Amino acid sequence: MDRLDSIRLFVRVVERGSFSAAAREAGIGQSAASKQVAALEAHLGTQLLLRTSRKLRMTETGQAFYASAAQLLDDYAALERLAGRGQSAPAGLVRISVAPVFGRLYIVPNLHEFLECHPGISVDMWVSHRQVNLVENGIDLAIRHGDLADSAMTARKLASSPIITVATPTYFERFGVPTNPAALVHHACVAFTSREEVRPWVFKGQDGVAMIHHPDGRYRSDDGEQIRAAALAHLGIVHVPAWIVAPELKSGALRCVLQDYEAESLPISAVYPSRRGLTVKVRLMIDFVDAIIRRDLCAPEGAGLLDAT
Repeated sequence: MDRLDSIRLFVRVVERGSFSAAAREAGIGQSAASKQVAALEAHLGTQLLLRTSRKLRMTETGQAFYASAAQLLDDYAALERLAGRGQSAPAGLVRISVAPVFGRLYIVPNLHEFLECHPGISVDMWVSHRQVNLVENGIDLAIRHGDLADSAMTARKLASSPIITVATPTYFERFGVPTNPAALVHHACVAFTSREEVRPWVFKGQDGVAMIHHPDGRYRSDDGEQIRAAALAHLGIVHVPAWIVAPELKSGALRCVLQDYEAESLPISAVYPSRRGLTVKVRLMIDFVDAIIRRDLCAPEGAGLLDAT
């Protein structure tokens, strides 16, 4: 096995998370795969992987090497296509990290379109409402909501989602409609918690003065899917990014209030490791997600809730 094949095997091990899975894909035994990566480490004079009985973890050097190695393999595949050899279409695995609600509502229902257009590409979706380390976990792309703090990543802003205040018509019929943020103290408010702290609701009136409401209710959660479900179950008023409840607003299952009071707006961004660069398959996935947002959320024929960039 030559050096390029050794690098390709190392990338497979990282992306599959085990020597056994990478070995099966490469058509070799697990022991041979382990020895091949060990030989690569010996050649480089550094350890790339920390091996334990439970899982593999990249060293700091391994993370940097993986980013460059993955880019090298993508560039090599592009050169083969340019020269008329190998595949004529992009191929390989795209690992994408998404929030649970966003993946369920927008990516998975439309994923068949992407897979039909790109038969050589496979998708591995990591679902979590917490941000994960892209390089350490071998993730190509993350769709993130809110301000970005990691300067080591490269980001492409896809849209901005306003924070809106909604509940079911049934709830409003029973308890009335709040006409200003101060009236929320008389309502059941479903709060979002982050690290066990309740996130306040921020509004801005016509005079520009911010009004902060600390939601108080009998139910709260740290998961957007549960907040959405609570609103639909008539448990109270919720204050959420518009994309989370766009289908229900369009159908009338939920009703928006306090629209005269401006709330904050959160960006939706595609984020990928800057050292790896933007490969063809990752760019195609970003364009796919961007198209979904523009069609299902930004366009007038969709929900028309978000502002596209």
